[in-house]
Amino acid sequence: MASLSDKLFKRGSDFLGVKYPIICGAMTWVSEPKLVSVVSNAGGFGCLAGGNTPPEILKRQVEETKKLTKNPFGVNVITIAPAYRQHLELLPDLKLPYVIFAGGFPDKKEIQTAKDTGAKVICFASTDSIAKRMVRYGADAIMLEGMEAGGHVGHVSLVVLLQQVLFEINEVPVFVAGGLATGKLCAHMLLMGASGVQLGTRFAMAEECLAHPKFKQKFIQANARDAIATPQFDSRLPVVAVRALKNKGMEEFSKLQLSLLKQLEEGTVNRNEAQHKVEEYWMGALRKAVQDGDIDYGSLMAGQSVGLINKSETVELIIKDLTTGIETELQNVKKILD
Repeated sequence: MASLSDKLFKRGSDFLGVKYPIICGAMTWVSEPKLVSVVSNAGGFGCLAGGNTPPEILKRQVEETKKLTKNPFGVNVITIAPAYRQHLELLPDLKLPYVIFAGGFPDKKEIQTAKDTGAKVICFASTDSIAKRMVRYGADAIMLEGMEAGGHVGHVSLVVLLQQVLFEINEVPVFVAGGLATGKLCAHMLLMGASGVQLGTRFAMAEECLAHPKFKQKFIQANARDAIATPQFDSRLPVVAVRALKNKGMEEFSKLQLSLLKQLEEGTVNRNEAQHKVEEYWMGALRKAVQDGDIDYGSLMAGQSVGLINKSETVELIIKDLTTGIETELQNVKKILD
């Protein structure tokens, strides 16, 4: 049976330098050198999570990943992380093939800073206006992420973003993310023009992922509706929504927001300091869940696709299942159209 996948994979595969344009999204405390390298060695594209990692540790992780795989991988830098400026300054030393801006949206100068190191730049977009702005600013590719995703998210569903952005932007590759878990749906993303797909929650369940067994078990037990996005209480404290499984840690975040708003009123903190405290909370809470197995007060960041995942399996099997599912669905579509 002739492969139909290769043609639809081509643009994304050529851009990323990989066999399959299947991206393992960067997840703080989860996407470390082992998981990233295993994904890249299996023909996908792994992303090392910058998060709020101290620069010297991030540099060590990049070096370790390069030893574990000779294939391309990316590093994401979180624009709203307290260590963001340090990460930008570190980029020339890291000599990365790909830099991914996430969390917020970089300005033109920051994108150019990354490109000046020789890296290709991928920028997240959660609205049509942001996607177009990132292209104007020089992004080499767009990661179009719907609100169904886990971690930091926007407020527009992928279904709408596909129509607003994927159907309108062709000058750079557009990868899509948010709610994806099966090869069948990924096939239709490619048919609609996506250059590739990104999955996070499913790869967090990989056997090679170092996340605590309690963290993974919580994912297996969860339904899609259990992955909720945090609200913003007041515009004086703009916070990027975070999607995670509801637990006591989510309640603690609500209390933190109220406390910070009171401190803003009293003038004991400024908005920038308050926003940094928010990010520090999420980084710490995520570490509690992923490393310590604290499923009550830790942050269980997960996309709504968690409702589609009921087991842990190897990265090799995940990618095989996705690619087989993609090819099978493309063949089914071909039969319908012939």
